Amino acid sequence: MTSLLRLAYTSDEAQIIEFFQESVGQWRSKRRYYTLPDGETKEMESIITIRFLEQGCDELQKLAQIHELAESVILVCGAEVHWCSTDVLKNRSESQGSTLFGALGNTLYRDRGFATSKPVTAQYNFPNPKTLYLRTEYNCSVFEEELKLIGSKYRTRQTIISRAGEQLMIGQYLEKRTAIGD
Repeated sequence: MTSLLRLAYTSDEAQIIEFFQESVGQWRSKRRYYTLPDGETKEMESIITIRFLEQGCDELQKLAQIHELAESVILVCGAEVHWCSTDVLKNRSESQGSTLFGALGNTLYRDRGFATSKPVTAQYNFPNPKTLYLRTEYNCSVFEEELKLIGSKYRTRQTIISRAGEQLMIGQYLEKRTAIGD
């Protein structure tokens, strides 16, 4: 059964559509993780590929099912992100994989979290049109992320991971677009 797609969006939904569309393509991500309080540092480099997901596509329908949303609920848009990461200091492959994001209202649905393979949700907002702020909570941890588009070729990201009110890790990223997607 085909349902009617929504044509009216909230302000946050309109902004997340635009943000995801502007993020499409391939990015080289250089990042550093600082473990607190001792300051241990880990340097990573990743190739990230982002694809925009249109409302009603198969991936978003599957994501809604994973989150057990009612059949009448339609995610307004989303993104599919693939990555391949290397530990720069150890010069070895660290991880590779993919994740799905889908937006509805000011909630971002994910098929997996940063530190779990289980589905998670994040609350999001836009302090300004080019900056996306996410707050995700699970397993007694809080993940606060800020992604900022800088022109059409760069973006920065920062992640702060806390548990029981204590900051455990800070991740800082500089990403350069290497190719624009289809």
